[in-house]
Amino acid sequence: MSPRSQRRLRTLLFAVFTLLSGIGAHAAVAQEAPPQANREQAFLAENDVAMTKMMDGMAPKPSGNIDQDFVAMMTPHHQGAIDMAVAYLRYGQNEQLRRIAQEIVVAQQQEIAAMRLALGQPPPPSAPVPTQLRPASATTAPASHAAHHAHTTTPQQEDQ
Repeated sequence: MSPRSQRRLRTLLFAVFTLLSGIGAHAAVAQEAPPQANREQAFLAENDVAMTKMMDGMAPKPSGNIDQDFVAMMTPHHQGAIDMAVAYLRYGQNEQLRRIAQEIVVAQQQEIAAMRLALGQPPPPSAPVPTQLRPASATTAPASHAAHHAHTTTPQQEDQ
């Protein structure tokens, strides 16, 4: 793995761990939202499903083609990050973490598409990105384009 890929992976893992460790830290529970304990249970259940699916998917049978094996392992890894970020978007309240989760969804979808294209495979089908989900609403809205891992700035820096 190249140093750049290693940095990108460390950045992704840091973002996911930061996202997971900060859940509920300074959350304000919305009036229509279920009690925090129920929200936490629902989030943890969705996150557990995402993690299990990701870990199971990252152990494919070797095909004899390193490139295909790499994409076969990395796709569920990236999809796991997407699934965890979407779970956070459903239940998390911190607006800065919500923005990071939205960017994770977009960036990981772009990387899955890029890996498939690198192998000459068609990109995954287009679908709206569920980045505006709240527990009281099941609506979806497409996300804006975000640079890969551009979540390193704070809202205060963006306002300058």
